[in-house]
Amino acid sequence: MTSTPPATNHTQAQPPTAAALATALCAAATATAAGCHFSGLPSAAAVAATAACASGGIIPLKNSLASLREGSLNVDLLMLLAAAGAALIGDWLEGAVLLFLFSLSGTLEAFATYRTARSIESLIALRPATAALLQDGSEVQVAVDSLLPGCQLRVRPGERFPVDGQITDGTTWADESTLTGESEQIAKHPGDTIFAGTLNGQGSVVVRMTRAVQDTTLERIVHLVQEAQSRKTPSQRFVESWQQPYVIGVLSASLLVFLGSWLLQGTAWQHAFYHAMVLLVAGSPCAVVVGAPAVLLSAIARAGRQGILFKGGVHLEQLGHVDVMAFDKTGTVTLGKPAVVEFWTPPAAAANELLRLAAAVEDHSEHPLKVPVLAELTRRQLTPITEPLVEFHSHTGLGVHAHVGGVWVGVGREGLFETHDLQLPPDLLTNAGRMREQGQTALLVCTSTPGLYGVLGVADQLRPEAPGALQALQKLGIHRRVILTGDHERVARAVAARLGADDVRAGLLPDQKVVQIGQLAATGNTVAMIGDGVNDAPALAAAHLGIAMGGAGTDVALEVADVVLMRDDLKALPLAVWISRQARRRVRQNMIFAFAMIAALVIATFFQLPLWLGVIGHEGSTVLVVLNGLRILWEPLPNFSDGNAASP
Repeated sequence: MTSTPPATNHTQAQPPTAAALATALCAAATATAAGCHFSGLPSAAAVAATAACASGGIIPLKNSLASLREGSLNVDLLMLLAAAGAALIGDWLEGAVLLFLFSLSGTLEAFATYRTARSIESLIALRPATAALLQDGSEVQVAVDSLLPGCQLRVRPGERFPVDGQITDGTTWADESTLTGESEQIAKHPGDTIFAGTLNGQGSVVVRMTRAVQDTTLERIVHLVQEAQSRKTPSQRFVESWQQPYVIGVLSASLLVFLGSWLLQGTAWQHAFYHAMVLLVAGSPCAVVVGAPAVLLSAIARAGRQGILFKGGVHLEQLGHVDVMAFDKTGTVTLGKPAVVEFWTPPAAAANELLRLAAAVEDHSEHPLKVPVLAELTRRQLTPITEPLVEFHSHTGLGVHAHVGGVWVGVGREGLFETHDLQLPPDLLTNAGRMREQGQTALLVCTSTPGLYGVLGVADQLRPEAPGALQALQKLGIHRRVILTGDHERVARAVAARLGADDVRAGLLPDQKVVQIGQLAATGNTVAMIGDGVNDAPALAAAHLGIAMGGAGTDVALEVADVVLMRDDLKALPLAVWISRQARRRVRQNMIFAFAMIAALVIATFFQLPLWLGVIGHEGSTVLVVLNGLRILWEPLPNFSDGNAASP
């Protein structure tokens, strides 16, 4: 180690202790004032109500002064003016009740925000402060912030991995649920990637650090979540755009009501002023202001628990509008790992022996298709042929052949056997053609032994959850599901048919995928692109919403995509849509309820609505919209494993 990188600093969230204490004092003083008032002790009631107003008004006063220094007016100012007005005309108790309920709603909102911040800190706390550095044949405990890429670390069972890296020695199981939401432990062998903050299972392993501390997946997720909280959604921007003129309008309307009742109608100034204060409270938009943030913060936090990272509330809202989803094929709806999906031989042929011969020849090939052939041999638990090959030859683009134990064996396409003037059996050719029609790569296997021949069908495997996920998306209202791939059209259409996709566009280069995204959006659709975050980066950026699979291991995913599914599981996609739809619904509910309550209270002011009832209606509505937003945190989640979905 030649230098020490800077430590990553995070601001620790503080619980709203001061707000809670002020609310508690205000509640106690308000209760005392009410008791004294109804006991016929007006002087004591006034003193207690004054204390209630002082304790309940200190935080709104602080917020109001801060806004005034910035040249703006806020809702806190309306509440302070209403409470001061009530005190001015001698209604100390009603002013105290007003400030108590306003303080209570503010404290609840502060606790909701604090809870979200604590979820971020819980992620930060996952990374150990120290690590066992292997140095000169011994272990030295050092600060994690002092480590540099290339360091070798020992991680024992039950410890959390301190860095992102690769296992160089040992095997273990890793619990990655904190990052991906995946409940099952993942087997880790030498060469496998591990992530900072995840839990080491039963094995002691040596890890080579591959990323700087400040660049780990964990740190980047924390940064993105913090950034997401600071971004304003369209709903929030809409509310903020009219909040200032609205506050001015409420103040002006209250002044006009006071002057009109006092000067024009001859009402006693106390009654006119009281009526104006009631209107001030009734028209205050507190519930409107907090309605959207309470929902969106809760939804982002709930999605994060499921391994779904929204990079801002704006993307959370946007996902709810998506009606077309475009999918990359390889690595997204498929596993990206070719496998033998079918092995045909004539009824009388010794299939296992033929597979052993084919594997013996393919083992010397450099073609990538040898991997699924050897994997099939292992899956069937067959013993490999170990005797040396004779006259091994590889023909580029055609296949390989050799003598194995005196038997000539050829594996490849029809052209390989044509070069040896071999007449292929009609049933072999028929089944090879059938496999190709199904989108498989047909590997013909022929031998010099009469009747010992066959064909291996190799194809990329669908993700087991993919058909159910696409079915669930359809039930959620995604009316078009399109496959965009660079693969051959025949293979792509076979995959699309098994998935239940609505459309497929094959043979596309990365820039051509961008063109296709534009065409899908040109008809007025809101388009989301789902890819593995590497060659799909241009399409992810071009879509209205980019969604990356397996973000825990993909740098591009965290940089380009708007939504990241931290584990390779497509069931998280309909879940993300569901959470987005629930959030949109809750925001809509909160807005309708808040505006309806304001309208009802304002109308009621012209029918002698008492201040205390206006306060209860106003602050009660604020508390209700906050609680409605927090409901997302504990709502039961639907199960999309079988394609079922709740109605959008």
